[in-house]
Amino acid sequence: MARFKLLVAIISVLALFGCVSAKKYDASLAEIDTLKKDVSSLDGKLKQKEAEKASVEADLAKLNKNLDERNKELDELKKQNKALTDDNANLSNLLKAKKDELSANVTDLRKKLADKEAELNAKNAEIESLKKQVAALTQEKDALNLEKANALKEKEKSVTEMKKTYDSLMGEMNSEIKKGEITITQLKDKLSVNLVEKILFDSGSAEIKKDGKKVLERVAEILKKVTDKQVRVEGHTDNVPIGPKLAERFPSNWELSTTRATTVAKYLQDKGIDPKLLSACGYSEYRPVSVNDTDENKAKNRRIEIALIPKDVDRITPEEGQKK
Repeated sequence: MARFKLLVAIISVLALFGCVSAKKYDASLAEIDTLKKDVSSLDGKLKQKEAEKASVEADLAKLNKNLDERNKELDELKKQNKALTDDNANLSNLLKAKKDELSANVTDLRKKLADKEAELNAKNAEIESLKKQVAALTQEKDALNLEKANALKEKEKSVTEMKKTYDSLMGEMNSEIKKGEITITQLKDKLSVNLVEKILFDSGSAEIKKDGKKVLERVAEILKKVTDKQVRVEGHTDNVPIGPKLAERFPSNWELSTTRATTVAKYLQDKGIDPKLLSACGYSEYRPVSVNDTDENKAKNRRIEIALIPKDVDRITPEEGQKK
């Protein structure tokens, strides 16, 4: 098309600047028509070629796309193949390990079976030994039951004797009991004689009064017959602190309660109670029988307790002390 336009321009120039014959002019026009046809034909071919080129390019793009997809599929297949190869190798290793493990388990089970058989033989021997021990223990149990029965009889006898002692003390101390000066309690094989302070001591004193000695003498006359029990003398006070006048001799209620208990124990010894059975202890204000809120209750807490307890009992628990 560009070539045609150039040709037309040249001819037009020639027509302007030179004299051209009509024949030549017609020939030129014919040539121009031929050139136009040639150009048109060439344009058609060019468009056809361009269309073919576009079609080829489209086909090439499709081929490239298909090639990329095939390459991707190939890569994926390679990955899968590698994974399968790795899985196969891992499976082979796992199977080998399992085989080795099973072989080891079989060996171990055989060893355990042999050990169990040996253990069973040992257990059978142990059972026979235990049967002999059971027979021996049965004999020992029978002997213990007999001993327990005898001990129970002795216990019952001890309780009976304690009851006699309790009854004797109740009868002997009936007057003081009625006055509230003495209380006597029995808990199984434990017996307690509780004497309020005023019957034995003046306030702040650890010296037994004349009337108190008479009472203790009567108590000792009964208790010295008891030879299978401990005789423990306990001193108790209220929670009133020691006054200045007595502080030099008794710095606190500890010293007062302990001194009073010791004095009574020595007096009971003088009246015939075996000193090997006697003991004395002071509890100060810390084991009251009543709340120290009134003068009457404080008077109940100021007391001497003479407790008969089994020889194998070193102390009476606070709960047992409260039951008294």
